[in-house]
Amino acid sequence: MHKMHAVEIRNLSFKYGQNDNNIIDDVSLLINKGEIFSVLGLSGCGKSTLCYCISGIIPNVYEGHLEGDVLVFNMPVSGSNLPAISRHVGIIFQDSDSQLFSPTVEDEIAFGPENLCLERVEIGKRIDKSLKITGMERYRYEHPKNLSGGEKQLVAIASVLALEPEIIVFDESLSCLDAESKGRIKSTILNLKNEGKTIIMVEHDIDNLDVSDRVFFMKKGKLIQIDKSTAGDIFVLYKS
Repeated sequence: MHKMHAVEIRNLSFKYGQNDNNIIDDVSLLINKGEIFSVLGLSGCGKSTLCYCISGIIPNVYEGHLEGDVLVFNMPVSGSNLPAISRHVGIIFQDSDSQLFSPTVEDEIAFGPENLCLERVEIGKRIDKSLKITGMERYRYEHPKNLSGGEKQLVAIASVLALEPEIIVFDESLSCLDAESKGRIKSTILNLKNEGKTIIMVEHDIDNLDVSDRVFFMKKGKLIQIDKSTAGDIFVLYKS
């Protein structure tokens, strides 16, 4: 039986503007449906750029020299517009404040489905479900600015979930959170996996990747699969 791949990347290379070097260099990769797939690496190694290629931010928002193919459930990302891609891929950024702009948590979560022109009843169902998955029901009528960093990140996740994407990308979403908040986000990630979602995590901290099924290390635009339990090997990769 053919296994469905959520993401297929073929010989992907990318460089920004006038840069001489590729920040992603001839990467080929298969990400399975329903797995938690993680990319570890230092700042500037290309891991966020990889997220942008999968989510369509490249080439729709950021331009540069792009070679190769990225397919999301067999749909080519290059040549598809952001609204079409957002039905399949949602992305949560490191800075949740940059994603939150509505006066209440409920309004924040409703924003995406309203833009899809869904019926009010359907929007209500999506709000309820997103709040439940993230454990944020009690904050429904709160102003997002009054919440903690971890709670804001959960609202950002809930607002992405309301679009019902099959793939959710976490771009260093745990980096500014305390241990309790990280635990809540990881619990939510595992809930999403149980729902059949595909999770892509990008991190610079190995301690945030204990929920991962597979971990790859990114350096100079290349990916190397690693065993997340061998921290010493990762230290060597960082320093080499």
